[in-house]
Amino acid sequence: MVGYAFMGAAHSHAWRTAPRFFDLPLAIEMTALAGRDAERVAAAADKLGWNSVETDWRRLVERDDIDLIDICVPGNLHAEIAIAALEAGKHVLCEKPLANSVEEAERMTAVAEAAKAQGAVAMCGFSYRRTPALSLAKRLVDEGRLGEIRHIRAQYLQDWLTDENAPLTWRLDKSKSGSGSLGDIGAHIIDAAQWIAGSNVTGVSAILETFVKERPVGGDFVGLGGHGGADGPKGPVTVDDAAVFTARFDNRAVGVFEATRFALGRKNAMRVELNGSKASLAFDFEDMNSLWFYDSADGPNSGFRKIQATEPEHPYTGNWWPVGHGLGYEHAFTHQVVDLANAIAAGEQPTPSFADALQVQRVLAAVEASAADDSRWTAV
Repeated sequence: MVGYAFMGAAHSHAWRTAPRFFDLPLAIEMTALAGRDAERVAAAADKLGWNSVETDWRRLVERDDIDLIDICVPGNLHAEIAIAALEAGKHVLCEKPLANSVEEAERMTAVAEAAKAQGAVAMCGFSYRRTPALSLAKRLVDEGRLGEIRHIRAQYLQDWLTDENAPLTWRLDKSKSGSGSLGDIGAHIIDAAQWIAGSNVTGVSAILETFVKERPVGGDFVGLGGHGGADGPKGPVTVDDAAVFTARFDNRAVGVFEATRFALGRKNAMRVELNGSKASLAFDFEDMNSLWFYDSADGPNSGFRKIQATEPEHPYTGNWWPVGHGLGYEHAFTHQVVDLANAIAAGEQPTPSFADALQVQRVLAAVEASAADDSRWTAV
């Protein structure tokens, strides 16, 4: 694995946990962790359960005892690492968004397609797909329970940047992150909406806004939350704080998307709602074990009913706790490892593929282009 901060900790937990709750066809060995600072990466490896360390990710690619590279670093590093690993015959798991540009994502996808023919597979880490309630939503749509999909609404609401004195970090630097709320959290709702609906976004009209133009330089602000100081030098924020756009899907459904890190009181409200000709469903990650479902066939006295997605018949849940004992944020990453290991063992392409992630990248680019052109309707 390359990187050991927020995502690195989540992925490490998943690699440790997956074989303890699921019968996997492959043995998982947490062989090596890479980071630039020798002292810090050694401490992280000891804490997170890795057997050895490297201070250059290229050593991971060169090592014969490593079969898969897990990429948990800022987006400006994704393409170089993923391409080198795939060309060396390693499997790759890469965090989202896939890259910082469509051009990078296209190169990564082309290399992944070539590597697949040689037995190396690549997957992008849109972990919310593995939340049991969202997977159940996908199942209901695939079964035709909603009928024709007409409306798709998706929001990702957080508030961890509302403090204007929170320090400048890589997430607020376009050269490293690619974009702000749009790519960081908007990518998740774009992927979830397209995946659940089984339909891709074909065009958008968008607004991007940066509310705080400058922030204090410095401080260790690697995770969510944290506060800086008002005194001292400041640097420019070069990404969006909020993204809002309307969309058309290739099944003619219409969509509304909102991603912000300035919604006070909302901590991790990743929400998706689909309205069809027969039924509707709604999900909010702040109540992540629940799926709300409305079936018009229930008659005039019907209403939304709450499905508690903790039954053994629901996706993934049968390997965990007794009925009614909910899962948490970390379980989606464990399920990601399970699906990836099963796909590798079966010689199948895991999903979402780099091609799936490229489609998300194209939507992100269209949103930025539209916002830069007075919200002009922009094809994906």
